[in-house]
Amino acid sequence: MYALHFASTFAPTYKTLIKDNQELEKRIEKALRLLKNDPAYPSLKSHKVNTRNFGEKWSSWVTGDLRIIWAFDAEEKQIILLFAVTKHSGTHKEYK
Repeated sequence: MYALHFASTFAPTYKTLIKDNQELEKRIEKALRLLKNDPAYPSLKSHKVNTRNFGEKWSSWVTGDLRIIWAFDAEEKQIILLFAVTKHSGTHKEYK
């Protein structure tokens, strides 16, 4: 099991996306639970990506268009640093 650490950039992206959408909030929470237990869990479809704001990081699936951007802590491999919940496509996408 991994410990999840939230970067200061995570909360603003999370709050912007969920607003009052409880279904989306549940989906993100489920993805975070899966990530905490096993970042390679098949439904997360975790893979490395090159992002606009964070450089090369990992991306995990939440919904068709939402992803969680994260990285393993460089010193402590049992810690996952969470950077953002972001869109996969469109004009506001995080990917380069």
